[in-house]
Amino acid sequence: MIACYASGGGLGHLTRLRAYLHTTGPHEGATPVTVLTPSPFAADPRVAGGWTVRRAPAGLDRAGLTRWTAATLAETAPRELIIDAFPAGLRGELTAGSVPPGTTVTHLARLLRWDAYSRLLPAAPPRLDRTLVLEPLAAEHAAYLRAASGSVTVLDDLTDPPPDAPDGAADAPDGGPGGWLIVHAGPDAEILELAAYAQDMAALEGVRPRLTLVAPRRPAGLPGGIAHLDRYPAWPLAARAERIVTAAGFNAVRQFAPWRDRHRMLPFPRSLDDQFRRAARARSLDGALSGARAEARASGAGDL
Repeated sequence: MIACYASGGGLGHLTRLRAYLHTTGPHEGATPVTVLTPSPFAADPRVAGGWTVRRAPAGLDRAGLTRWTAATLAETAPRELIIDAFPAGLRGELTAGSVPPGTTVTHLARLLRWDAYSRLLPAAPPRLDRTLVLEPLAAEHAAYLRAASGSVTVLDDLTDPPPDAPDGAADAPDGGPGGWLIVHAGPDAEILELAAYAQDMAALEGVRPRLTLVAPRRPAGLPGGIAHLDRYPAWPLAARAERIVTAAGFNAVRQFAPWRDRHRMLPFPRSLDDQFRRAARARSLDGALSGARAEARASGAGDL
């Protein structure tokens, strides 16, 4: 049995775990998976179908969560523990004592605001048997993982599982709504800000595209001219989209990378994730690719 520790409350942790388990192959469908997570999105079978989900009792402080996690892992006795994003949990609640003897610990590392997160580390954090680095990290973060891990390897080619056909999709030859897509799982205030950002872009460009919000819910206050679609995963809709508007979370940047030329990101502040640095890197890559294409065309080498 494999246990996954996803201590954030959003959708991103579960989406990343789905991609990791699919990418690594032998885990998917062959071995039972138990996910320890507070995320409400784990109740959605499109997200966590086939997994056993365990939730800590509400209101636990850090010490209480440490005890619950250790007891739950001792009960499930996983052969492997996969720790997503935060090497010692969201609040530093994971400790060396949380991990049952004989359990291999794999850490999936993404960009963190290490100056903020490092202050949360417990006195005895888990020893990581291996760390898989999913995107470039801050130097201090990378140094910590090298010291805390038996091995550190880059894994920058996560592949999402193929989506199940949504209701009616087989009868829809266009495969999606087209137009401009606004993709975000929340909170509502951020969805509304992304919608306003898309509308402002359209006004500045002098165009009137069809706008569709792809999100788990339609927030109050969303302009009536914007359609709403609850579709998970959202990335298969990108192929027909003229523009894709998202925040700069890890999965949005990764999943929409094949359509980078039409993807626009609006980073949001996070206590531990650095969406601004991630967005800046993506834009820098856009600039480098554009420059390389222009240079190739000027030299007669054609497009890249």
